[in-house]
Amino acid sequence: MSYHDIHVVTGAFGYSGRYIAERLLVQNSTVRTLTNSPGRAHDFGDRIEVHPFHFDDAARMKQSLAGASVLYNTYWVRFNHKGFSHAEAVRNTILLFEAAKAAGVQRIVHVSITNPSEDSPLEYFRGKAVLERHLRDLGVSYAILRPAVLFGKADILINNIAWLLRKLPLFGVFGDGQYRIQPVYVDDLAQLAVEQGRSSENVVINAIGVETFTYRQLVETIGEIIGKPRRIISVSPGCGYALGWLMGKLVGDVMLTREEIKGLMQGLLYVNAPPTGQTRLTDWVRRHADTLGLRYTSELARRRDRTSRYASN
Repeated sequence: MSYHDIHVVTGAFGYSGRYIAERLLVQNSTVRTLTNSPGRAHDFGDRIEVHPFHFDDAARMKQSLAGASVLYNTYWVRFNHKGFSHAEAVRNTILLFEAAKAAGVQRIVHVSITNPSEDSPLEYFRGKAVLERHLRDLGVSYAILRPAVLFGKADILINNIAWLLRKLPLFGVFGDGQYRIQPVYVDDLAQLAVEQGRSSENVVINAIGVETFTYRQLVETIGEIIGKPRRIISVSPGCGYALGWLMGKLVGDVMLTREEIKGLMQGLLYVNAPPTGQTRLTDWVRRHADTLGLRYTSELARRRDRTSRYASN
């Protein structure tokens, strides 16, 4: 597969999609993006061809993918809310896959999640499993990447843990906090995605970081590095959700959901597999200790404001 073929990245003005697009541009690839925010400010200048998603028009979606050799799909929603839902994201992604096949795209690199299952009671993990099955049955060469939690500039979870540690005198973890999590650097994921874009082998890869933490250890470590060590207390999932809901109201966001708490406590953000990333979260947090968590990162604000550049933490 030629390095100079057209590569389509969903959400190149967002988070993980931006890192994938940057790596492709370094290789002098021709990059096109499909996005819900074609007017969002970005740093790419005229180096990327911009197309809005056309989920309601299969012909236009196919046209937007015409001539592409690889599609890198990062499109998804974190939770159900007014105006977007997991069910809609599943439906739209299937339409995207079908349009890619119709347009003659040779390979799809798809970002999924660790431990997806169609039997899961959690809609996030169930929806991701449905998409994996559809992609495997599509008849197009594929790579499915399964990250747990991403960290890097403009991330949400790690930044907002640091923000809470800066704002509050103590930090509550759900239950005993001993469930594990394997954060992976977003640019390491992007590197893996681009490498898989050059391949033709059908693969499913657990894209996890080099460090594994319990959730309690993760919070303790971030607090120590940024100079805000806090007392960590155990709270019930219900109490934790209520506190998160209240904090979310104060900042105008959905800070966390019941499903996210359940997935975390069930260990779904951990897999027994070798790491694919090389960047240690602890090293990255040390490099950004002076700025990490100074500002809250809002999921809903990004969805309401489709023109502002993603702020870096």
